[in-house]
Amino acid sequence: MSRRVCSKGWGAVLAAGVLLLTQTPAVTQEARPRYDGAEEHYAGSQIALHEGVVEALGPLYGGEAQTLGHDVSGHQGDVDWPGAARTGAKFVYVKATEGTGFVNPRFPQQYNGSHGVGLIRGAYHFARPDISDGAAQAHYFVDHGGGWSGDGKTLPGALDVEYNPYGETCYGKTTGQMIAWMASFAETYLRRTGRHPAIYTSTSWWKRCTGNSDAFWQNPLWVARYNTEIGELPASWKAQTIWQFSNKGSLPGDQNWFDGTFDRVRALAAG
Repeated sequence: MSRRVCSKGWGAVLAAGVLLLTQTPAVTQEARPRYDGAEEHYAGSQIALHEGVVEALGPLYGGEAQTLGHDVSGHQGDVDWPGAARTGAKFVYVKATEGTGFVNPRFPQQYNGSHGVGLIRGAYHFARPDISDGAAQAHYFVDHGGGWSGDGKTLPGALDVEYNPYGETCYGKTTGQMIAWMASFAETYLRRTGRHPAIYTSTSWWKRCTGNSDAFWQNPLWVARYNTEIGELPASWKAQTIWQFSNKGSLPGDQNWFDGTFDRVRALAAG
């Protein structure tokens, strides 16, 4: 009798073990960070979705003391760099990475190609505060193309913080947690490269997710607002370095004004 009870008991244990094994891969898969659609996540993709776009007639409001540039990602595919230069591009930012699991497959063609036609270029990282800490993402960014060199032709890397394409707007973080996450990224990038990273954002997102923090004044501001007026800036800054004024135009990708002449672009690259 005891043997039969034991046999039934082990049978139940083995059945439970088989059930657990069949369930484990699904649980593991579900826990992995999502990167579906990452190639379509570019600087401003979620800002345009949440804040809207005012149709612009073209870069008519930059002024003589502004320098025209643009930003691109895998969303654009291979870019015609000689054509962009002929159209008037002087600088460009290229998406390099997202989180700690995605690298733009077009990055070599875009980053090296822009350099080859004489544009001053930099790389940017699409922030994913929901999947790892800021330091880990700064290391990943630098290790996959987001570093800086003092060649006079490389802009400091940029951190793209905007609406979460995978869920809750602020990535499930409080304003204090979001500030700490960005500070960790910025401090790690500074230690790795010797440069303060630029911060790309919109005023509306910044107010909502950082409580309009004024703690990042040392980081150049790259602000998005698709309108003929730049409007209010986030509290950390008195002036922008770059204004992303349109999500389409004569140049591939998004259209940007650098707030200053081309000499100022070169000065930022030189450090």
